[in-house]
This record gives sequence, structure tokens and C-alpha cells, in this order.
Amino acid sequence: MKKILERLFNQELLSKEQAKTILGEISEAKYNVYETSAFLTVFKMRNITVEELTGFRDCLRERCISVDLSDFDTIDLCGTGGDGKDTFNISTLASFVVAGSGYKVAKHGNYGVSSTCGSSNVLEHFGYQFTADEDKLKRQVDASNICFLHAPLFHPAMKQIAPIRKGLRVSTFFNMLGPMVNPSRPQRQLVGVFSQQLQRYYKYIYERETLSYRIVHTLDGYDEISLTGPAKIISPTKEFLLQPVEVCHDKITSDQLYGGQDVKSAADIFLNILNGRGTTAQNATVIANAAMAIQCFEHSANYDEALAIARASLESKAALHSFEKLLTL
Repeated sequence: MKKILERLFNQELLSKEQAKTILGEISEAKYNVYETSAFLTVFKMRNITVEELTGFRDCLRERCISVDLSDFDTIDLCGTGGDGKDTFNISTLASFVVAGSGYKVAKHGNYGVSSTCGSSNVLEHFGYQFTADEDKLKRQVDASNICFLHAPLFHPAMKQIAPIRKGLRVSTFFNMLGPMVNPSRPQRQLVGVFSQQLQRYYKYIYERETLSYRIVHTLDGYDEISLTGPAKIISPTKEFLLQPVEVCHDKITSDQLYGGQDVKSAADIFLNILNGRGTTAQNATVIANAAMAIQCFEHSANYDEALAIARASLESKAALHSFEKLLTL
């Protein structure tokens, strides 16, 4: 690792195969905690490349425990995290809104690393039992239109790295990888990223694959459609800006998206929104993201039509029903 680190400190780049090999060796505990920490922090000091990111992704994909949900036409709604905004669980709530709309969701998630409460934290709080049992996951998708894929169960290669990430308490390139390594490999994805540069990287990688996707980034730094300002959207066919006024009358402020100081307060916000007690700002943000995901299915629908579908799911409590059903399975 010493030679690798010296190369990286000299601003040298890794090839895709080198990145894949090194991450594999890290996952096999061939390097100590200090060496691994140094390797992770290199990519906080310089930009990662598309080749490096693809190599890291390929390593995790090869080593993951895959689950076959090809009987269902699923979508994943997943943000990279790492935006430092500490919002409530927007993508997870949007996932239930999409499921409540009748579409199948394979949500990939994890505990919060650089945020107070990740999707795994909030679902665990409500008693959801994480599972890697393929038959059970299929039953969940069939009955509730959604299943949850808790990343640590499917990525044993991360076992050696997870404590180091937690100890660092800052985002690393693993935040960039989360949406790319869903173990069910859904062919539809809504991906939220924390920078325009990473958004371009995702575009380069995703356009090589047969995916129906929307890659979103709000220009003031959010890894989702936050409605705090214009959001850049990249789809397979076009790039455009989504303005907050297209969803709500007034631009939303960052304090209206606050996710709470701990898991319990985050879970209270989560349940309030599903029960119809969310604020106008909270509801609008969830619906905005869910509608963008719905457009990954309904290619001919305009965004207003997708918003109407998402709004109906939340207001009719169909999203709540999907959530409650999942907890019983």
C-alpha cells in the first residue's frame, strides 16, 4: 500500500483494473486501518476519475450477494449522500410513494454515515427486519410493491471497511458508489448526487447500460430534488433544469427540510408525512422526487402528470399502506 499511496499523493491516477484490484485487497483485510484510512481520504483531496469509480463499482458488484428480482420491473430511488445537508429521509419516503402508486421498488440503503439517520436507521426503528432471503424479498415486492435491501447484508466486502468509514465520519467515495451497487441491479433508477461533476460521471457510466434513469442534483448542493433552487436533471434523452415553481408556489428553505437531531425525531417526521401530517414543504419535496422516479416508468407522461400520480399516492394513504404492509411481511 505504501507504493500505492505515494503514487496517489503524487497526483497519479489509477486505471479501472487497478482500482478494482486495490479495493478487493482492502476488502480482504490485506492492509491495516491506517493504510485504508489514508487511501479513502486521498479521494477527499483530489477528484476521483470515471475509471477509478467504475473500477471500485466493479469490485463491489463482483463480490456482492446478488438477488434476482427480474420477475418484477423494479426501480431504486437512492441518493449518494455526502451533501452534508441533514435532510429528512426524502428518497425513502419517495420510494413508498412510488410503491403506493403501483410501481415496484427495490430500495437499496444503509445506516447513516455522514448524516444523522439513514434509510436503514429509520426502517429499523419501526421494526423492519433486514433480510437477504430472496423468496422473502420477492413476497415483499409482490404484496407491498417494495422491498428493502440493507447494504451490509449483500456486500460482505464492506465488512472490513464499514468501521473505518464510521470512524472517519466524513463522506468517502463509497457514498458515490451506493446507487451503483444495488444487488438486484434494477433497470430503472432515480439517483441523487451531491455535485454536478459526479452527476456527469454517473451519466458517462449509466449511458453505457440499458437503464431508464434520472440523475438529479439541486444546484445549491443537495443530492435530491430539494426545491430550494433549480435542480439539474439528466435522463437518457435530455438534460434540463427543474424549477421549484414547477412543483410548489414558493421556493423551499433548507430549515424546512431538516431531518431531526436523532433517529427518533427523524422517524417521527417520516411517519407524520406518511400519515398526512407533513408540512407543505415536506410533502412537495417527497412528491417531486417520487414523480421523477415515476417518469422512469411512464416515459410518455409529462412531469405534471407524474406529480399528480405521486400526490394521489401520498394523499390517499396508499404510500402509508405500502409501508405498513411491508412491516408485516
